[in-house]
Amino acid sequence: MLLALAMPTVAAPAKDRRWAKLTADQQLILAPLKDQWDRLEPDQRGKWISMTKRYPKMTPKGQVRVQRRMEKWAELTPAQRKQARENYRRISKVPPGKRGELQQQWSEYQSLPPQERQPAAPRTKKPAPAK
Repeated sequence: MLLALAMPTVAAPAKDRRWAKLTADQQLILAPLKDQWDRLEPDQRGKWISMTKRYPKMTPKGQVRVQRRMEKWAELTPAQRKQARENYRRISKVPPGKRGELQQQWSEYQSLPPQERQPAAPRTKKPAPAK
């Protein structure tokens, strides 16, 4: 018994989450991400894989929504993805009662013609002209 305690522990190898190692069902569900799958961070791959376990239980409408979101995610640049993650973190901190207000504001913004929309990124102040 003491011998077992004295032996060094070996960390289990990380689960192999390469595209080729995914099941056929997982590959079908995650198809929009195929081209970039092996470049995703392991934790990101894990989150997508866990979604594939819930996918069969989703309504057809929910499955279509997930597929569209994956397609849009696949089109984003790494910088845009980073910004999306930051936005999500920020919105997740908003109390649920206030989220409805934000949704209403977003809907109003989306209904504006493109030329009337202001950029979402904060504008930087221009330096005052030197005197």
